[in-house]
Amino acid sequence: MKQIPLTCSGHTRPVVHLDFSGLTECGYFLISACKDGKPMLRMGDTGDWVGTFEGHKGAVWGVALNESATLAASGAADFTGKIWNAVTGEEVHSLQHNHIVKTVAFSHDSQYLVTGSNEKLVRVFDLNSDGKALESYAGHAGAVKRALFCRNEKCVISCADDKSMRLWDRSTGQEVSRVEFSSHPNGLELSKDGSILTVTYGNCTAFYDMETLTQLKEITIPTRVSSASLHPDKHIFVCGGEDFKMYKYDYITGNEIESFKGHFGPVHSVSFSPDGELYASGSEDGTLRLWQTTVGKTYGLWKCTEPTDLNNSTINNSVTTTNNVVSGVVTPAPNNAAVSCPPVSSATAPVTPTPNANREVTAN
Repeated sequence: MKQIPLTCSGHTRPVVHLDFSGLTECGYFLISACKDGKPMLRMGDTGDWVGTFEGHKGAVWGVALNESATLAASGAADFTGKIWNAVTGEEVHSLQHNHIVKTVAFSHDSQYLVTGSNEKLVRVFDLNSDGKALESYAGHAGAVKRALFCRNEKCVISCADDKSMRLWDRSTGQEVSRVEFSSHPNGLELSKDGSILTVTYGNCTAFYDMETLTQLKEITIPTRVSSASLHPDKHIFVCGGEDFKMYKYDYITGNEIESFKGHFGPVHSVSFSPDGELYASGSEDGTLRLWQTTVGKTYGLWKCTEPTDLNNSTINNSVTTTNNVVSGVVTPAPNNAAVSCPPVSSATAPVTPTPNANREVTAN
């Protein structure tokens, strides 16, 4: 069955980073970073727009949601990292830096925020004390692209334009391990259970044991890859890069399962949803797209049904034949976005399902 993504419009410049919340009583949420300077919050399973965070005065390069989707963070070209109340949209903290902030990430308990910037520094802020900077790690010789908490929050892992990935011990502030690459690493993701680190650089997607930082496997992709995401169950991973395509691979064998186009520009960021049912991508074309992990499954705005014949009396039974097709109609589901999670601001950013309700999903 053909993969047809849902397209979320609203941004006016390239979408450079995405992040999902954990599963909450309201479902789960998705935040996007864009060079238009306006991070957007959406329902994760449908792409329905929730609100826009207003306040940055420059391109936003990195975003994050905490597990409960009550806090959002953003890092921007205005030399600030901002913390937002994700329910009301209010700015909670503005964390001043001395250069462009490229990456932000929450600790699991939401008490701390790690940032990385063009200052070549990694910082940790205490969000319970007016955003005070507690820790600063110096050592990178290039702009820090990504930084994450790891090893039960006892360490921070970062990658930078100096072609290195470094592990920092928070108790001592010292670098304890380093991995060198042949080109700039630009994507960094920790698996849901914290055991596997996914890194992208050049044409490669590599996976590392988080405890030992030994490489588990490295897979060459047909294009320069910007971002990759491992499924929560660790059986597949997806990635995207310069050739506008999305790629899906078998994590165990390293074999490519499929690839497909949808974006009209390079793919900058990809991420699996917390339940693994879909993955999101952000692109130079200014859109987010949501892709089904299992094509044809009824989920979110996707509803797969077998069409009846003209007399509405029999079901097309060509499913088992290879020369015929089974069709599924993508039907917008009722808008059941949780009323207890109000929009964060009044803005007019539409969510445009693609395809529309009259277009069919077909497969051999």
